[in-house]
Amino acid sequence: MKRIILSLLSLALVFAACSKDDITTVSDTTSGATSGGSSEPDTNVTADYDRTVAIVFSSSGAATVSGTGDNLSATISGNDVTIRNSGDEKVMYNLSGSTTDGFLKIYSGRKQGITLNSVSITNSRGAAINVQGLEETPNKGKRVDLVVNGSSTLADGTTYSLTPDSEDEKAVVFSEGQIVVSGNGTLTVNATGKAGITSDDWLQFLAGPTVKVSASAGNGVRGKDYIIVSGGTLDISVSANGKKGMSSDSLVRFDGGQTTIKMTGNTVVESGDTNRSNGVKADQLFEMNAGSLTITNSGTGGKGISCDGKGYFRGGIVDITVTGNNFGSTSGGGHGPGGGGHGPGGGSSSDNSVGAKGIKCDVDIEISGGIISVKASKHEGIETKGTLTVTGGEVYSQSSDDAINSASTMTISGGMVCAYSTGNDGLDANGNIYIQGGMVYAIGASNPEVAIDANTEGGYKLYVQGGTIIAIGSLENGAQLSQACYQASSWTKNAWYSITVDGNTYAFKTPASGGTKLVVSGAERPTVKKSVTAEGGTSRFNGMLLEEPEVSGGTEVTLSNYSSGGW
Repeated sequence: MKRIILSLLSLALVFAACSKDDITTVSDTTSGATSGGSSEPDTNVTADYDRTVAIVFSSSGAATVSGTGDNLSATISGNDVTIRNSGDEKVMYNLSGSTTDGFLKIYSGRKQGITLNSVSITNSRGAAINVQGLEETPNKGKRVDLVVNGSSTLADGTTYSLTPDSEDEKAVVFSEGQIVVSGNGTLTVNATGKAGITSDDWLQFLAGPTVKVSASAGNGVRGKDYIIVSGGTLDISVSANGKKGMSSDSLVRFDGGQTTIKMTGNTVVESGDTNRSNGVKADQLFEMNAGSLTITNSGTGGKGISCDGKGYFRGGIVDITVTGNNFGSTSGGGHGPGGGGHGPGGGSSSDNSVGAKGIKCDVDIEISGGIISVKASKHEGIETKGTLTVTGGEVYSQSSDDAINSASTMTISGGMVCAYSTGNDGLDANGNIYIQGGMVYAIGASNPEVAIDANTEGGYKLYVQGGTIIAIGSLENGAQLSQACYQASSWTKNAWYSITVDGNTYAFKTPASGGTKLVVSGAERPTVKKSVTAEGGTSRFNGMLLEEPEVSGGTEVTLSNYSSGGW
């Protein structure tokens, strides 16, 4: 057993063998992870193999194996191929051919590679590829370099009937050790019995391959110790109830590539446990550094990203759409302790209720770069049970509940943030809210909901200290305004307005509904016009705002001083 230690590393993953029973986080700003095993995979994964073994599967006869040697044996029964490597050689297995009733199983205590050369393997009795440690050292698998060439297909059946009691066999592609996916081809994985691709250690995708996973009974992709997407194209579709598109007991990190996850399975209660439908599930840490991540989840109680620890968004593009109903008896919040409405006790839920949310982290969320777009039709868009800090990037969150919610302090000092709620608050915190910089467009529903809400019932406040603010609906009652705010007594629905402040011009489209007041703020008194024509510029916030457009026409809006009165 090994212990996973998440620590700050810039160029490499450092690995140390210890106990997995005690999983701890060393650094809150992790950019790497550690695990028992070898160092971070080289991009040239085929460079250091001692031997090459060719395995050809047959659609009309038995498979053939060539290239074995001392301490390296092959057992063949039809197209069932079992390899035992008890020596010190690192072996690359080249797979080709086709079978609808076969598998490759490897027992080895050494690193190995598997190259898929337009191979097609279906095993109706279990995994198509199964890599185990040696029998004398079970559950001690070594790294597998899975190289994808040409167009390959791997599939299991609905029943795993060949798994010995002493072994795990959890997916179409399963390894007790690490899996590193590379190459320039396409791999299609069809999982009907268990998961698609699973490592009982860590899993990494390098640049080059296209991997398509469809799972109707288990998770799409799982790396027990962690998952890192460095490159390539991932297309994951999961229809199984209570399962995940990508799942790890610690870290899920995106450093590049294009990942698309489609979830249609529902949250369910099984044997007393509530199993949730999540696009990405990280038990300790989520990091988005580069690349793109697109998630759709239509399942009941489904989430886009769920993390039991901290979430870091530093770069890349995240696009999440959650359309499923909430699971169980759950309701959102409002202004008050515990999440909600103007008055104490805003929300309620049963013990097994699950909200259908876009992004949820049980600790803190830090956003410093990238583009994030979240749409959640039934519950909160972005939620953290800790603090929320925005220092950069672009964030758009639209929901029927609080668009962006934090259980503790919320601080916005940079970047661009749009929080659009059709049924509750735009920005909502159960602690203080500090707006110190950046550009904020907040939209709250009709009174008593507001655009920006701090938990005054709990003794907290909204502090407006800087930045450019556009708020449809009032600010929380008793806000401390170090920077002056101004209001218009009314606004026109579904109309284009412009605001010029601090030498910058924005055009913004008002929503179809919202609070009665339009509140604006900037380092200087803004100029606001309504019914303008805006062209060009940079489109932000799902098209609701244009940055530096050409603005013509319109009439100036009369603004008066805003004195922090709320609902």
